Amino acid sequence: MAEEADRDERRKGLAAMSVAAMGVVYGDIGTSPLYTMKEVFANPHHPAPVTPDNVLGILSLVFWAMTITVSLKYVMFIMRADNKGEGGIMALTSLALRVENMHPRALATLSLLGIFGAALFYGDAAITPALSVLSAVEGLEVATPAFKPYVVPIAIGILVALFMFQRRGTASVAALFGPVMLFWFATLAALGVWNIAGHPGVLAAVNPWYALHFLGASPLMGFLALGAVVLAITGGEALYADMGHFGRQPIKRAWLYFVFPALYLNYLGQGALILASPEAIRNPFFMSVPSSLIYPLVALATVATIIASQAVISGAFSLTSQAIQLGYAPRIRILYTSALEKGQIYIPNINWLLLIAVVLLVLMFRSSSNLASAYGIAVTMTMMIDTLLAFVVVRALWGWSWWLAVLFLAFFVTVDFAFFAANAVKVLDGGWFPLVLGAAIFTLLSTWKRGRALLYDKLEQDSMPLDAFITSLSYGGPHRVQGTGIFMTTNPDGVPRAMLHNLLHNKVLHEHVVLLNVRVEDVPYVADVERVTVVALPEGFFQVLVRYGFKDEPNIPAALEKCATHGLRYEPMETSFFLGRETIVRRTRVARMPRWRQYLFSFMFRNAEAATAYFKIPPNRVVELGTQVEL
Repeated sequence: MAEEADRDERRKGLAAMSVAAMGVVYGDIGTSPLYTMKEVFANPHHPAPVTPDNVLGILSLVFWAMTITVSLKYVMFIMRADNKGEGGIMALTSLALRVENMHPRALATLSLLGIFGAALFYGDAAITPALSVLSAVEGLEVATPAFKPYVVPIAIGILVALFMFQRRGTASVAALFGPVMLFWFATLAALGVWNIAGHPGVLAAVNPWYALHFLGASPLMGFLALGAVVLAITGGEALYADMGHFGRQPIKRAWLYFVFPALYLNYLGQGALILASPEAIRNPFFMSVPSSLIYPLVALATVATIIASQAVISGAFSLTSQAIQLGYAPRIRILYTSALEKGQIYIPNINWLLLIAVVLLVLMFRSSSNLASAYGIAVTMTMMIDTLLAFVVVRALWGWSWWLAVLFLAFFVTVDFAFFAANAVKVLDGGWFPLVLGAAIFTLLSTWKRGRALLYDKLEQDSMPLDAFITSLSYGGPHRVQGTGIFMTTNPDGVPRAMLHNLLHNKVLHEHVVLLNVRVEDVPYVADVERVTVVALPEGFFQVLVRYGFKDEPNIPAALEKCATHGLRYEPMETSFFLGRETIVRRTRVARMPRWRQYLFSFMFRNAEAATAYFKIPPNRVVELGTQVEL
C-alpha cells in the first residue's frame, strides 16, 4: 500500500510539473497556430494556392516538422544531453567543450558556434512578443474592420505594459501561467475537433505521402512554403532550454500527451475550414469560431501571447546572467525579484533594450504577415547549431560509432538546412533584422571574451610569483597591521597588482592576507559544501578559491563565512577588500586586437558594473587601486 501511495504521489507531482511547464515551455510554439496557416496561404509575397492537395500537403508538412524536429530531435535526443539537469545552448556548448584531445581550433570553433547561437536568441526574444501579440490583437479586425487602425497602438500598449511589469517579477502570477495555457491548449483542440467534423478527410494528412507529393508537384512552391511551415515549430528549442526548471519527464509528457495533439488538431481544423471556405485564409484561426466568440477568443489569445512573451523575456534575462557568469559578457546590474526562486531575475538594461527593439519591430512591420517574414531565420540557424553541437556530444561523450553519429548529423542537418534555406529567401523582406541583431550581440560577446583573455594573459605575465614573494617576507618585509586584507585575483599563484600598489604607496601589509579567486564552473550550480577551498600558506597568507555554477548568485561575504571551518575567520569590520581597477590603453606596438575592437572592449570594460555590487561586497570595506594595461 505504501508503494502504491508513493506511486500516486509521484504521478500527481509529475502531472503538476507538466501543467506548470505548459506555462513556460510551450508559450512560443503554443501560439504558432495564430499565424502559421495564414502565412502559408495568405502570404503577400508567395502564397500557396488553396487546393485540396496543397492543404493536405501543408498539413502533412506541419505534422512531420513537429514530429522530426520537436519530438525526435529535441525530446528524444538533445534533451538527454543535460548539464547536471540544465539545458539550453550554453549548457550544450559546455558539454561539447569537455571533449578531450580535441584540436584547439576545433574547440574555438565550437565556442564561437555556441556564442553565435546564444546571440541569435536575442533576435527571437525581440520578434516573438511583437509577432505573437500583433497576431492576437489582429483578431479584432475579424470581428469588425473598424478596429484596423487601432491594432498597432493596442499591441504597443500591451507590450509596453508587459515590459514595465518585469521589474515587479513574475513570482506572484507564475502559478497562473500553467492553468491558463492548459485551458488555451484545450481550446485549440476543441476548435480543431469542431472544424474537423465538417471535413474529416483532413485526418489523412498524417500520411507523409501528402507532404512528399506537395514538394514534388511544385518544388519551388514547396520550398517557399517551408519558410512558413517552420513557424509551426518556432519555440521547439525552448523544450531543451527550460529543462532545468521542470526536468525532462514533465516536459516530455506534456508535449507528447497533450500539447502536440492539441496543436495538430487545431492545424487540422484550420485546414478543414480553408477547404470548406477558402476565403478564411485571411485569418483562419479567428474565423474558425462563430462571430459571437471572437472577442473572448481574442482576449484568451492575447493572454496566451503575453505568457509566451514573458517566457522569452525571462529566457533572455537567464541567458544574459549565464553569459556574464561564463565570462562572455561584462557584469551588469541584476535584480532578484523572488526570495524563493533563484531563476526569478530582472535585468533593467536588457529589458529596456528589448522593449525598444520590440516597439521598433511593430512600428516598422505593422502587421503579423509582414513581421512573419523576419521570423524563422534566427530560429533555424539556432536549430542547426544545436544539431552540430549535439553531434560532438553523441560522438565524443556518449561514445556513438562514427556511422551512427554521422547518420544522426546528416538526417537532422538536412531537415534544419531545408528550413534555413527556405527562410534565407526572406532576408530582404525582414529576415535581416534578427541577423543584424544577432551579429551585433555576437560581436559584443566575442569581443568581451577575447579582450578578457588578453587582459588576464597580460596581468599574469606582469605578476610576481607568489612563492618567491612570501619567501622574501621571511627575511624581513613591510610593517604588518592588524586585520585581514583580501585581494581578488584571477591568478592565485601570482602577487596581485593591487597588493604591489598597496605596498608601493602605503608600505604596509595586513596580518592576514587572502588571495581570493572566483571560478565559475561549467555546471549550473555548485553545492555549498564545495563552495570554498582554503589553502594556508606561510607568513599569514591564504589562498581561497570560491566556486560558483553559471546559474548561482555570487555572494562573496556569504562564501567567506564558510571559511571558518577551514581555519580562516571572516570578521567583516576587521577586513578590507582590495580591488584592482584596470584602465585599458591602446598598445603602442603591434596590437593583439584590431583598433575598433580595442575601443569596443574598453567601452564595455569601463561601463561594466563594479565588482563591489556584483559580488555583494560591502562598499565601505573596499579599497580600489588603479593601473593601466596595454592590450
